[in-house]
Amino acid sequence: MIDVDGYRPNVGIVLLNADGRLFWARRIHRDGWQFPQGGMNSDETPLEAMYRELTEETGLRPEHVEVMGATPGWLRYRLPRRYLRQHERPVCVGQKQVWFLLRLVGDEQHVRLDGSDDPEFDQWQWVDFWHPLAHVVAFKRAVYERALRQFAPLVEVSCRISLVRPLRPPQPSGGLAA
Repeated sequence: MIDVDGYRPNVGIVLLNADGRLFWARRIHRDGWQFPQGGMNSDETPLEAMYRELTEETGLRPEHVEVMGATPGWLRYRLPRRYLRQHERPVCVGQKQVWFLLRLVGDEQHVRLDGSDDPEFDQWQWVDFWHPLAHVVAFKRAVYERALRQFAPLVEVSCRISLVRPLRPPQPSGGLAA
């Protein structure tokens, strides 16, 4: 399902533990790490799609989480040209996403990355709140920043922590500074 502008409707999930740390998972057979996310079916609301993706990608069920918030409207990112499938019609130029902030209320032992026939992830870990901005693939970084900046006040209040916001998005580690 691609909209008239070429964007595929999608949901993203920021899963929070009691310490204010975030669920961060490695794509199977790849080196990239990201939040759980996935496309919406034409007959689903964003909330329904989020619960389906949550179960497919993490094994968690609705009773294991509490919805704390969602982004109003769509956050969009464009795919780099090398990822565009020019032979498909309509051409998908990117994703438009509604992001959800969830709190884990069940035990993390309920996380099962192998619960579907086609797993998305092969490893996961809890990371500091702003960690994803420096470690997600570059073309998703602006959407991650927008979602995290929106959710930060909710996390600060609910976890009773202070999240020092980066003045500018952190640069990926591993390279020399210019």
